[in-house]
Parts: sequence; structure tokens; C-alpha cells
Amino acid sequence: MNIQDEIRTVVRDVPDFPKPGIIFKDITPIFKRPDLWDPICEKIIEDLGDLKVDSVAGMESRGFLFGTLIAKAMNVPFTLIRKKGKLPCDTIEYSYDLEYGSATLEIHKDALSSGDNVLVHDDLLATGGTAIAASELITQLGANVSAYSFLIELSFLNGRKSLTKFSKNISNLVAY
Repeated sequence: MNIQDEIRTVVRDVPDFPKPGIIFKDITPIFKRPDLWDPICEKIIEDLGDLKVDSVAGMESRGFLFGTLIAKAMNVPFTLIRKKGKLPCDTIEYSYDLEYGSATLEIHKDALSSGDNVLVHDDLLATGGTAIAASELITQLGANVSAYSFLIELSFLNGRKSLTKFSKNISNLVAY
């Protein structure tokens, strides 16, 4: 079985979470299967091809889980993008709307250098709001979004379309 099929068998649907009518794609069972971690990272890196990546950025908190493993495998730094008030040094912030409300993300002002090529990673692409916020922060620091990687994409929500402003290199391992 290939890694995409493995992910499909492990990810579970949670109906009516976080609100009625939503079917939540729960990736936590993947973490009971350490035999999947390396193949997931390898496939994400393989999908990048020869794209230059200077840093991997992950959004709090599920983007940290594989984002750090991808960065380690690529031997590049990992950049944390966190919820407002969670980073200890000087930050910039970006506020945005979510499916269920609004949020603000922050990044340290010294997290990236001008001209850095950044892979933005998260567990799931839905409407794209969180990835757009991360991209806005990255570009405010003078860095470039070279690609996006997601474990899962909910393609019926068209989040991919909103990301092409920053990069057309958008990959997922599994789409629903």
C-alpha cells in the first residue's frame, strides 16, 4: 500500500466536530503509527522536486508535528508561526477570519531573512485562511513562499485557489 492509501486508512472522520454538520479529519491516529512518519516526510520532500527551500514554516500547532520532521530531513531551520501572545521576543502579527471565528498569528521578527525561500507546512488545507495568514507574515519579513505542503486537502472548499497569490507549488498527500 502506498503512503496516500495508508493515510486514508488511518485518518478518522469525527462527525459534528467542532460544530454540527462538520466532518473533522482527525490525523492523531497517524501518531500511533511511527512507521508512517518517515514515508510521509519523504513523500512531501519528493513532491518538492528540486525546489530551493531555506526554511520550513509550520503553523500552530499541528503544522509543527511534521513540519519539524520535514525541516530536519531537509537539514534546514524550522520557523514557528504561533497564535498571538505565545512567542517571547519581538513579533509581527496578522489577523484573519476562520471558518468558526477569527484568529491572529505571529512570527518572530528575526525568524527569516530577506530572500529566504520558505516551505509552508500544515496538516490540513481547508479554506486557506491560516496558510494565507502565515504567507502574509513570511512576505512581510521579505521572504518568499516557495511551496505549500499539506497532509490533507479538503478540495471542495477551494482553499488552494487563495494560495496561488503566493505560490503555485501546492501539494497534499490526500485530497477529499
